Amino acid sequence: MSDTSALNQQIKDVLVDELMLDVTSDEIGDEMPLMGPDSLGLDSVDALQLVVAIEKHFGLKISDAEAAKGILQSVTTIATAINDSGASPAKA
Repeated sequence: MSDTSALNQQIKDVLVDELMLDVTSDEIGDEMPLMGPDSLGLDSVDALQLVVAIEKHFGLKISDAEAAKGILQSVTTIATAINDSGASPAKA
């Protein structure tokens, strides 16, 4: 498993665990939109929880709504932001 797919899987696990989703991490596609039409169905409250979870688990601080809008599009965009920031997953 590559580093990218491992990070994507960790993000999916965080989504399912932290947001208590009714889907498994295997049902979430890397490019699946998280919000909006034909998406995972997250809302603004979920987005706030996800921002906190990303900081807690990956050390990535998302400082404003515009940044969040770009980052919280899909698992891939979250992983890219984590990689670009140099943040790394917290050790459990």
